[in-house]
Amino acid sequence: LLLFVVFAYSTFKPKHKTLTQKRSIGDLIRQWFVVPEFLYYHQGHTWVLPESEKVAKIGLDDFAQKLVGRIEALKIPKMGEEIVQGEKALRIEVGGKGIEMLAPLDGEVIDVNEEVLKDPSRLMEDPYGEGWLLRVYSPNLRSNLRNLLTGRLARRWMDVVKENLFSRMDYNLGLVLQDGGIPVSGMAKSLDPENWDEIVKEFFLTKEA
Repeated sequence: LLLFVVFAYSTFKPKHKTLTQKRSIGDLIRQWFVVPEFLYYHQGHTWVLPESEKVAKIGLDDFAQKLVGRIEALKIPKMGEEIVQGEKALRIEVGGKGIEMLAPLDGEVIDVNEEVLKDPSRLMEDPYGEGWLLRVYSPNLRSNLRNLLTGRLARRWMDVVKENLFSRMDYNLGLVLQDGGIPVSGMAKSLDPENWDEIVKEFFLTKEA
């Protein structure tokens, strides 16, 4: 995993722009995304919170929901269905476009957050709390967690992700900012209003080769 972070940084490392640009946009981005250290993260921007040796909650990370903006609808597995780590399992609807996301672990869905299905805005309000999506029974939970990122390594990975996003914004100086200088939610649309979903799929690791 450490090798991935090093490789990703070298791959996505942005070209230098002016110091003013780097401070005005880059510093805001670095401060904007929340990465709690007690969670485990899949590189497709879902998280895992172990509740016991074989049961865990999963959800979307803060970066995911701020990248796409207001989520209008969710399609998630039903109770009793199986999900597989690294395979497509979730679908979000944004602006009339559907975007799939990968499962962060293997297992059987034993509970779904009906409140979030009714009101997807909970994802933005509390992505790591009331905005959870599924509770999963995972006999392979311990081994699955070894494939995820947590603690210091998760923070380093997110720094790489933010630098990737930052580099794209550096080349798109039309970045929309709210009053007070905070990047707007739905940042992908600021980069490419027409094909923003293709950018999102790159970050979510679901873009077709």
